[in-house]
Amino acid sequence: MTSSTTPGGLARFNALAERAALAALHEACASSAWGSALLARRPYATADDLFAASDAAMAELTTADLEEAMAGHPPIGRPKPGDPTSSREQRGMAGASEELKAQMLELNLAYQEKFGHVFLICATGRTGEQMRDAVKERIGNSPEQEREIVRAELGKINRIRLTNLVQEDEA
Repeated sequence: MTSSTTPGGLARFNALAERAALAALHEACASSAWGSALLARRPYATADDLFAASDAAMAELTTADLEEAMAGHPPIGRPKPGDPTSSREQRGMAGASEELKAQMLELNLAYQEKFGHVFLICATGRTGEQMRDAVKERIGNSPEQEREIVRAELGKINRIRLTNLVQEDEA
């Protein structure tokens, strides 16, 4: 239940109209199943309750749901133009050398060819070299292994984005 002890940003999220809350959740994760699951569990007393609901919803996503979620993420090294979240999360590639950017483009294409979707990693706090090394390592995985790694990486990204959502101060 929402109460006077519920943090302000979380209380604002709890109080959003259904449509606005769903739109906010869609900004965090493009999976409609994930967003609907979190919406159905409102209100949240604590951010930890929200994170637990996110983790539970992520664990239940089907392959199609995961594909929908991944479709909301641009390739590493090519953040969505005009999207500050994408640019902030991929900051580690911003100052990368042209050589590293070319390597990432080549690796992204090889990964996408093998798995049929973008290489997804929680890029926040990672350098370009760390992301390059991760795609090199993960390209050898089986599709099943990679699907579970992607699920875990999406879960990390969702937690960061949900944290930002519920900690935002009103302007």
